Amino acid sequence: MNKKALLALCIAVLIPVVSYIVLTYESNNAVAMPRHYLLDSVTTRVEKGKLITDSIWHKTANITLVNQLGDTVSLYDIKGKVIVADFFFTSCTSTCPTLTKNMVKMQRSFMKGGDQFRTPDSSIVQFLSFTIDPEHDSVARLREYADRYGVNHDNWWFLTGNKDSIYNFIFQQLKVDKFNDEPIDPNFVHTTRFVLFDKDYNVRGYYDGTDSVALGKLSQDIGYLMLEKATNPQPLPFDPMSMLIFFIVTAVIVVVMILLVFKKKKFAQSA
Repeated sequence: MNKKALLALCIAVLIPVVSYIVLTYESNNAVAMPRHYLLDSVTTRVEKGKLITDSIWHKTANITLVNQLGDTVSLYDIKGKVIVADFFFTSCTSTCPTLTKNMVKMQRSFMKGGDQFRTPDSSIVQFLSFTIDPEHDSVARLREYADRYGVNHDNWWFLTGNKDSIYNFIFQQLKVDKFNDEPIDPNFVHTTRFVLFDKDYNVRGYYDGTDSVALGKLSQDIGYLMLEKATNPQPLPFDPMSMLIFFIVTAVIVVVMILLVFKKKKFAQSA
């Protein structure tokens, strides 16, 4: 076998092998989207002879409250945006000011416009701050609190309303007491947790609002969810093991064909 034939044979073998390695590497280094947390149920179905399992993730129920501008607003009024929520009360002197300051920094990190005219990009993310002391936190107090910290009202609601409704929402819908080592008083939800929702109102993360590393991860996850298109992201369009078998078979077929061609040419030359 001459050098050209040997080179062709090597290329024929290397192409499928290299392709498999590249595909496997890319799949292993794909972006890790924020996980889902609250599972409602699991369903199974048979499709083309295969048993397929689907996870039904909990969609946060709607809630209607009043914001710092005196407007009656609902969670489902927020369309197509990533949502970040926290819990505070205006007379808090411990962790709440830190939570609000960190949320302000996050709001300002999602800005649009030039240096002179920078406003929050309200099409990307919505911030929600639920008061855990609605009996004292009136609309006027919420407005004063928000203005004190320089909050832009375009995409940040400070919410008050019926205490039972707020607490049921926090515990029954957001499950802030789950996935957490820190105990949370059911009678007074004083927690430092930020909760991340996707565009379908599914909870996708809990973060310590006082921790800079956690906040960095939250900002990153917001970016990932902004790019997420499917309600239920599909797995990779190939099975790595099946793809390996396919590449091996392809390589063997190519090698056999090349050997047959050269054998035929050699036989013709000898004849």
